[in-house]
Amino acid sequence: MSAGSKDMAFRPVRIAVLTVSDSRTLADDKSGDTLVERILEAGHELADRKIIKDDRAVIADQFVRWAHDENIEVVISTGGTGVTGRDVTPEALADVAEKRIDGFGELFRWISFQKIGTSTVQSRADAGVLHGTYIFLLPGSPSACRDGWDDILKDQLDIRHKPCNFAELLPRLREHETNS
Repeated sequence: MSAGSKDMAFRPVRIAVLTVSDSRTLADDKSGDTLVERILEAGHELADRKIIKDDRAVIADQFVRWAHDENIEVVISTGGTGVTGRDVTPEALADVAEKRIDGFGELFRWISFQKIGTSTVQSRADAGVLHGTYIFLLPGSPSACRDGWDDILKDQLDIRHKPCNFAELLPRLREHETNS
């Protein structure tokens, strides 16, 4: 991993955390708590936090609402990325995303493989862009949230990370809207 640039000032990113679960509440949402703790420790802003049921239309609607909220630049979702019948978070993202970020899921599974072996094939971690907002989907366990944040998002959402990062591209994500 590349060290950050000392010439550039840190720029906090405004991040919303979404937990997709039929059973969790704020009182026992360890995955959401893990993400919030890491977001704040890194110096970013928690723009919003919600827990919603495993319902494809409801999840997609939440992604759209947050993507159109000027106070939110990034959404990190935890849960609903497995292969059971109720796991529909990747489908909800596919319904609304303008662009996919395939490398995010690929890298997540590579990192996860080193920790949990072949069980990582059950993860459908994914990412995309909607209306200039990044949306990252992580599995619903605290360890998966730690892996996704510590090994990918912490650096990619830090504008000082070199040679490149997601944060520096935020102002350009909506270029296609102004050029059409």
